[in-house]
Amino acid sequence: MKTVEDLRKLREEVQQMTKLRDGGAEVKIVVGMGTCGIAAGARETLNAFVQEIAVKSLSGVVVTQAGCVGLCDREPIVEVNAKDGRTIYARVTPEKARRIISEHVQGGRVIEDWVTRN
Repeated sequence: MKTVEDLRKLREEVQQMTKLRDGGAEVKIVVGMGTCGIAAGARETLNAFVQEIAVKSLSGVVVTQAGCVGLCDREPIVEVNAKDGRTIYARVTPEKARRIISEHVQGGRVIEDWVTRN
């Protein structure tokens, strides 16, 4: 049986996780992880985002995944939702992911050459 204090700690942990999922983050990065995205290297791209955020000890940045976004010829697709709006990047490699973190997420500059329009 859990103590009241254990239950309070568990509640706080769940609230923190829910807050991040429900938009508590300043920046949300969504990686398209449909079959076409995974085949194009989306798993490695997602891992690069997670690692770079950890290395730089960034708070307020969440990485999540989505299914197919319908832009198969431009995979891996990454959507960055930040204060400056929604930006969709195409053909994002792990190296590009690291640059997106440093230039867009940290520096506030969209990398226009990599942006795709629907």
